[in-house]
Amino acid sequence: MKNELKLSKKSQEFLENLRVYLFSSGKQWDEIEGIVNELETHLSEAEKDGKSIEKIIGKSPKEYMEMVSNEMVIDYRTWFKYIFLIILGSFSFTIFPDLLEGNLTYSVLEIIGHIVIGAIFIGTVFTGFKYISTTNQFLKQGLVLVGIAILPITLFVGLIYLNRAIDTPVIHFGNTGSLIIGVISALFIIGFSIWAKSWTLITIIVLLTLPDYLLKLTTLQYEAQFIISTIITFGGIAIYLWIASKWEKSK
Repeated sequence: MKNELKLSKKSQEFLENLRVYLFSSGKQWDEIEGIVNELETHLSEAEKDGKSIEKIIGKSPKEYMEMVSNEMVIDYRTWFKYIFLIILGSFSFTIFPDLLEGNLTYSVLEIIGHIVIGAIFIGTVFTGFKYISTTNQFLKQGLVLVGIAILPITLFVGLIYLNRAIDTPVIHFGNTGSLIIGVISALFIIGFSIWAKSWTLITIIVLLTLPDYLLKLTTLQYEAQFIISTIITFGGIAIYLWIASKWEKSK
């Protein structure tokens, strides 16, 4: 029945924004889909009768979203799972490049910093997307997305300098410990990718790790290695995301 419903572009955009808003508010996905599907039916029937979307949701989409969100229960269990997965994922971005350099060695400050930055990033993402879903101003949406992208980079750079300035106990994992962590991280990435049905995490980690490692095996100057590695890494990520986006739209 869902495929037979005809909706205006305005109604379709509102339903997508409602999904994002409720998901960013920590609501259960199945419950979100149930509410969105029910509202989709109401909007379709209203539009057939010549009524506008305001007849169903009122003049303020944001107020309607807040009202629906307040009537739903936060799914803490699922969100703790997401937080755990994202923090583990953030560690994997540094573990594999470090493994190629040798055994893993991290200070207590680095470990705590990764966890804190991961938590901040999660909060920023959901707060940002919640805001984006309530505004149609392209400039504001773009600024929020840029801020979300820049924040973790800034925090990680800050963590690097802070780690150099403050001495904290260092944990040396050794050959066995490093191997175990590497295997666990690889299994996590593979399992997460299968669960998400996406190659995105694997592709990004490969592009962040291999170009820099392979270029270090060459006789190129450090500056040339850095420039080429950066171009391959971020250019490759951009191309992959563009191809993935086109692929999703073509389905």
